[in-house]
Amino acid sequence: MSHNESDLADAVQADLERARWLHVERMGDTVVARTELDLPARVVIAGHLDTVPGDHRPAIIEGDELWGLGAADMKGGLAVMLALAVTVADPALDVTYVFYPCEEVGNLHNGLRILASERPDLLVADAAVLGEPTAGLVEGGCQGTLHVVVHVHGARAHTARPFTGVNAIHRCARLLVRLGSYEPRRVVLDGCEYAEQVQAVGIAGGIASNVVPDDVTVKVNFRFAPDRGAGEAVEEVERLLGEALDPDAGDTLEVLEVAPGAPPSLEQPILARLVAASGGRPRAKVGWTDVATFFANGVAAANFGPGDPLLAHTANEHVSRAELEHVYDVLATVISRR
Repeated sequence: MSHNESDLADAVQADLERARWLHVERMGDTVVARTELDLPARVVIAGHLDTVPGDHRPAIIEGDELWGLGAADMKGGLAVMLALAVTVADPALDVTYVFYPCEEVGNLHNGLRILASERPDLLVADAAVLGEPTAGLVEGGCQGTLHVVVHVHGARAHTARPFTGVNAIHRCARLLVRLGSYEPRRVVLDGCEYAEQVQAVGIAGGIASNVVPDDVTVKVNFRFAPDRGAGEAVEEVERLLGEALDPDAGDTLEVLEVAPGAPPSLEQPILARLVAASGGRPRAKVGWTDVATFFANGVAAANFGPGDPLLAHTANEHVSRAELEHVYDVLATVISRR
């Protein structure tokens, strides 16, 4: 799980240090291994070590499938990365392998972001591939994510005399109808279609069973297409939700966090080669990933890894041998002299 990656980082480091062609560095629980062959291009292949909390029963192998917590998200991707690192000794372009902690928690602890801040030299590259589960298809870019909290106000009163007050919960009706009737905006970039989504994800209010409530908070998450920047995403939510709020009644909207997305960038030569080698049509990444971290640091990036993304964070995560071998073969084609 997040914040408990030390043993896994130790094991990864030990494996990488056996590959004499790699220069290995460790920062906390982030392990970076690089070829330094002075080749004309460099690609970063990165993956997170942590999983979300869940079932801690030992992983099991049934036939050609591995079942267990994190099998899809993303121990399968890590296994492919390690296999590439210790077997491809003479690549056609320099490769940086990054194994990092705390992707599944807040950005404050994200190992890749910390690395980008403290050792940006280790992430300098022409392109990057993030080994998130994509079922062996290239998923371009990623959506941005915005979290806001809406405060809806009323006036406290006795429930036997509600006409002397204003029920803040009842006043939320317009806001909830607005959210429930939202029609996603769809944007196509590099052939990848992004569908924006907005959802109420939390609501709190009420004082006692005999009191008309005077305040309600509604938390809202907006997943926006990567053609929007952070500022435009905030403006869109303010426009969307503002129609259901009354500033004269004291209603307010507070931005808690915004993380911009990243465009597909699939025209970048290394990523174009990845798409060609994958043998499938690329699609948009649904959700936010650290592809955005690479993009913010000037590196075009895409998601590509084994495992069904719909299994991530579920109780029945699994990954197949065929998926692992496919992703290994594709990435080996991209980085090797085949």
